[in-house]
Amino acid sequence: MSARIFSPSKTAMQSGKAKTGHWVLEFDREQPRRVEPLMGYTSSSDMRQQVRLRFATKEAAVSYAEKHGIAYRIEEPQEPKRRRQAYADNFKFDRRTPWTH
Repeated sequence: MSARIFSPSKTAMQSGKAKTGHWVLEFDREQPRRVEPLMGYTSSSDMRQQVRLRFATKEAAVSYAEKHGIAYRIEEPQEPKRRRQAYADNFKFDRRTPWTH
């Protein structure tokens, strides 16, 4: 039984950082998913893949995993690299690509 500990990134549907400050412990799959022959649904008999535990800090998630003997790996969050650009730069005269409607 192994798990991964990560901090979820923001969804594409939100501009702020709501619901991103916590850490999640999620169990890895022990059995592969299979396709049901009649309806074509994907199913699994592994119940641990449905469990997602939320923690306020990374240290709390790590201590929980160590206390319960769960092998874990930590995936550090990657911050996006943002370029600062002024709105007026969209209309500069020496712009590389011409601005058109």
